[in-house]
Amino acid sequence: MADEKNQETELPGEQTQEMCNLPSLAMNPLESGLLVRGIGGSTNSKTNWPEAVGLTVEEAQNKIKIDAPNIKFQVVHPDNFVTMDFNQKRVRLYIDSSGKVARAPMLG
Repeated sequence: MADEKNQETELPGEQTQEMCNLPSLAMNPLESGLLVRGIGGSTNSKTNWPEAVGLTVEEAQNKIKIDAPNIKFQVVHPDNFVTMDFNQKRVRLYIDSSGKVARAPMLG
């Protein structure tokens, strides 16, 4: 009777073996085909551009558009307020009084 019970239920080792055949979620997204569109319609994962600090607005926009061609820009002048919402297709360019980018532009 004990033998019948063992035959009716799966052993833990068998379950583990089945689970080993499942795709790993930790694998490289490029290899798994799970890569989805990133910022601004690009597959690039870059979210900030510290190299744009000190550039003019136009220079910064051109540099960022290389990485994220469909991104929208919002120029923020000194002492202006901004909303706290996050927009994955927006980069804010905080400029100083001379019109140069004052801090690293970032996605959001």
